[in-house]
Amino acid sequence: MSDLTSMLKLRGILVSDGAWGTMLQAAGLAAGDCPEEWNVSHPDAVRAVAQAYAEAGSDLVLTNTFGGSPCKLAKTGHGDFVAQFNAAGALLSLEGAPKCVVAGSVGPTGEFLAPFGEMDEEAMESVFSAQIGPMFEAGLGAVCIETFSAVEEAACAVRAARRLKADADIIVTFTFQGAPGAWNTMMGVSPAFAAETMQAAGATIVGANCGNGIEQMISITREFRQATDLPILIHANAGMPELVDGKTVFKQSPETMASHVGALVDAGAGIIGGCCGTTPAHIAAIRAEVDRLRG
Repeated sequence: MSDLTSMLKLRGILVSDGAWGTMLQAAGLAAGDCPEEWNVSHPDAVRAVAQAYAEAGSDLVLTNTFGGSPCKLAKTGHGDFVAQFNAAGALLSLEGAPKCVVAGSVGPTGEFLAPFGEMDEEAMESVFSAQIGPMFEAGLGAVCIETFSAVEEAACAVRAARRLKADADIIVTFTFQGAPGAWNTMMGVSPAFAAETMQAAGATIVGANCGNGIEQMISITREFRQATDLPILIHANAGMPELVDGKTVFKQSPETMASHVGALVDAGAGIIGGCCGTTPAHIAAIRAEVDRLRG
């Protein structure tokens, strides 16, 4: 049994981390910079993010590798550094959060499978293997395949991870839009269909991240729970985005976000963290509420 699965069985409800971009931007990451390059050029800043979330009470911490696929890194001029950036990202989170389970963050490639694009499934799996392999070799036992819209691409990532490490915990999350009863990804995927197809592909945990605040995630979680008995992870934004002086901001306070944790747990969530706009303060508030619910 993996570390994450064991922890879930023991504790029932786990707390994940929050947004990474927010923290790195505060440390000086500029628009247009490659976040994954910071794993080698600004290791202390990256390690500090993992440490901050661990200190806030996270049981699960991700890595600064979301855009670390060969496809994404090639577009920033770093295509030759896939293995280096992903391995470094894994090691920095392991160092910053030594008592937490660390899962490697894997985002979409930005490419489409045929017939909508030129890449076939074998090539797509190879792309994900190039990203995930170095993280497993660095010592990770879990990946978080996150912010996906297409089940076909996500399934390629799941299969790649499973072939590389048969006993890995594989988390897969999708981003939804719409309303209760009509949630879908940009590719028309419902929570129920996402759960069913990812479970069949070999995922061990499913869920949703980004796109919505925690209030909206409650009904999304219910739709997942109706379709699967797998653990459900939810990474909600700090409220819905607002445009202020030309910038997108997330204003929901840690206390307000945490006030909805009980309803999210009742809906079926087993791992709760944050996405855009969330900070260690949000995670600390979620930690306190989870501890209160567990008694």
